Amino acid sequence: MAKRAPEAPSRNAGVPRRPGLIPGQHLWRGLKIGLLGGSFNPAHQGHLDISLMALNRLGLDYVWWLVSPQNPLKSPAETAELDRRLAKARRLVRHPRLKVMDLERRLHTTYTVHTLAHLIQRLPDTRFVWLMGADNLAQFSRWRNWQQIALMVPFAIFDRPGYSMSAVASKAARRFAMARLPESRAGCLAAQTPPAWVFCHGRKNPVSSTAIRQQQL
Repeated sequence: MAKRAPEAPSRNAGVPRRPGLIPGQHLWRGLKIGLLGGSFNPAHQGHLDISLMALNRLGLDYVWWLVSPQNPLKSPAETAELDRRLAKARRLVRHPRLKVMDLERRLHTTYTVHTLAHLIQRLPDTRFVWLMGADNLAQFSRWRNWQQIALMVPFAIFDRPGYSMSAVASKAARRFAMARLPESRAGCLAAQTPPAWVFCHGRKNPVSSTAIRQQQL
């Protein structure tokens, strides 16, 4: 039997003290926004597929790509310079409801838990949903304060080739098993009080940033 989820911390818990800036901050109030974080090293069609599916299946107003200056779990030696990755992502994105953001650079945050705390503090009326591929759910328990993250915003998980079983059997999925919504309720996810998550099945794009980099060697 899954353990009962602990009570959610204050939505402002762990907010960084450093100043930051969210471009067009007043424009996002009251909207439903999906957050797709990552290195985007480089951005590719798989990122687009997840984003477009999220807009459709979750009823979101926008999806933000949060391009990380440096993923703490990856080597800087294999990560391209941030501005180069941002430029590639912006060339790829041509949808008016997909926005490529350098928020972690602006907010001086390294970890997702701090980025989310900052966003929630500055946009308390905005409904955020964290988006991730099944491959990331499989190793989500390695993230800093991963249980606190799950108590801050709802999650939408998108199937990836080869990760369906390991994702749903992962430590994080088992920890919050009681908070999982049926896929038929994906459109209600943004309105749920976390912890809440849904696993979305659909087209599995096999492309990955790692494979693209290896092909370029």
